[in-house]
Amino acid sequence: MEANARYATLTDSVFSWVERAGHEAVTSTITMTELLVPSYRDHHEGKVDEFYGLLSTYPNLRWVAPDLETADLAARIRADYRLRTPDALQAATAVRAQATAFVTNAPVFARIGEFETAILDQFV
Repeated sequence: MEANARYATLTDSVFSWVERAGHEAVTSTITMTELLVPSYRDHHEGKVDEFYGLLSTYPNLRWVAPDLETADLAARIRADYRLRTPDALQAATAVRAQATAFVTNAPVFARIGEFETAILDQFV
């Protein structure tokens, strides 16, 4: 979301794919938490508004809030794969949404066999 030049070509492709009719991306509301922390830390309310404006209306992007079933699955994933709680919640959201791929730059997600993990650094 910060337009990192190293990943721009890849992320542009991912977002273009999501925008196409018939495609869907799913993310946990945990993603918004993670994205907003730096802006709140820097007291940059304008950046917070930008994130909300863009992401809350992004085509074909479905936001999923953790529920009890997701929390239970996240606990299992955390125990089995030794992930941090936010990462386990992200993974559980993907599994429950029946995601076929997980785009990230965190290699820890490659441990999870329920979906394919695309690690950006492996493509640059």
